[in-house]
Amino acid sequence: MATVHLRIGDLVWGKLGRYPPWPGKIVSPPKDLKKPSGKKCFFVKFFGTEDHAWIKVEQLKPYHPHKEDMIKINKGKRFQQAVDAVEEFLKKARGREQAAHNSAEENSKSSSDDKTKSSSAEARGRKNSTSTLKSPQAGEGDDLSPRKRGRPPKDEKESSDPEPSTVQRMMSGTVSGFKWQSNPGSSLEPISKRLKIFEEDTGSTSIQAADSTAVNGSITPTDKRIGFLGLGLMGSGIVANLLKMGHIVMVWNRTAEKLGSLQCDLFIQEGAKLGRTPAEVVSMCDVTFSCVSDPEAAKDLVLGPSGVLQGIRPGKCYVEMSTVDPDTVTELSQVITSRGGRFLEAPVSGSQQLSNDGMLVILAAGDRSLYEDCSSCFQAMGKTSFFLGEVGNAAKMMLILNMVHGSFMATIAEGLTLAQVTGQSQTTFLDILSQGQMASTFLDQKCQNVLQGNFKPDYYLKHIQKDLRLAIAMGDSVNHPTPMAAAANEVYKRAKALDQSDNDMSAVYRAYIH
Repeated sequence: MATVHLRIGDLVWGKLGRYPPWPGKIVSPPKDLKKPSGKKCFFVKFFGTEDHAWIKVEQLKPYHPHKEDMIKINKGKRFQQAVDAVEEFLKKARGREQAAHNSAEENSKSSSDDKTKSSSAEARGRKNSTSTLKSPQAGEGDDLSPRKRGRPPKDEKESSDPEPSTVQRMMSGTVSGFKWQSNPGSSLEPISKRLKIFEEDTGSTSIQAADSTAVNGSITPTDKRIGFLGLGLMGSGIVANLLKMGHIVMVWNRTAEKLGSLQCDLFIQEGAKLGRTPAEVVSMCDVTFSCVSDPEAAKDLVLGPSGVLQGIRPGKCYVEMSTVDPDTVTELSQVITSRGGRFLEAPVSGSQQLSNDGMLVILAAGDRSLYEDCSSCFQAMGKTSFFLGEVGNAAKMMLILNMVHGSFMATIAEGLTLAQVTGQSQTTFLDILSQGQMASTFLDQKCQNVLQGNFKPDYYLKHIQKDLRLAIAMGDSVNHPTPMAAAANEVYKRAKALDQSDNDMSAVYRAYIH
């Protein structure tokens, strides 16, 4: 692979996180910003945003040799604005260089004219004073040689040439064999570590935040029109990533207040359309996704007034991403397909942060061809997806996973409180867990929530309790005992009685201290 030498002032494509490479310029970092230890990196300021970051050298490419390829694979209004900003920067740079070049030519011409006049005067003086001498022939005598008149010697000229400008260096040639270095472990780093490379903690779901938290820029968005119903904790992050990867999206939210929110405004600024009803979104789009809170909301969205079903026609596609029970998803599948529509269930395992980062795990079942049609969408919103066969299987698997998550969190809360009342350090308890086989980002994040008393929702407590309830009911339906889940469910119900429903699931801790 060809070696690429970069330095301050170079224009580059910088790649960080899950989003496409973004145009930027290598600049000097602020004096008070510490450079990360480890591999060589440069401080990059990105065009079209206020973002900047330390980027490892293997995640950088020269701008011009790779411009056409990047434009082909990346779409989106903000991306185009960033490219336009680079072109405007280059235009101004060329203008400054041309002005400097013209000024240098004028100075050179003036100097040459002065020397020519001086030489002519000297020649006339010598001719008058030595009229008996033979006049030099053209090319004889250093003072009158046309090649040298008013021009420095060759070696002097070469030594005075300025270093090629950034624009000149970046526009010369291509770099063959340059490939992005894969970093499979980066996506598994705790978010707290990933944010250390930024000057500011930008944990929002805004499109701009997504620009700078970008690992895979090879997604080619589908040309199908995408609808999305539900802009809650999970839905907002999913929509942000769909737009960032260049998908055409129309949005709607069942809570009216959120339609005028800043979040929705950001989506519209990025090119999203706003639907007035679920029926309108479905009728205007090829594939419509929904992500709402519970089975009742999911059914109302489809069967209620101006609902999804009213917009379904043969060929229309509906993807249910809500965590619901198998019976509900089977009923929705039947009513959608009865109208000639195509149906896929695709609940997601993750949290708000993982949704924002495009690192969800998608569990799909139903129409296999629709699953394949949704490939670019699933790549944009998640790190992996599974196809589990017939409708209902994804709902079952999702409830089992969340049953384990909920029970685990309740057990951790129980351990933390028992440590406290027996005089043991909760911090030491966490440190010991983190060094053993149970170590995970989930464990670290939730325990830190408890220790800091910060229960800002990443996954609502009321939703994990709902999932436990549905999992227990699913076990009852097949006569399978779920005593651990049942015990955890009672603890979450107590936490809900303590007004913890809209806090993070880790707030179950408070059920043990009241």
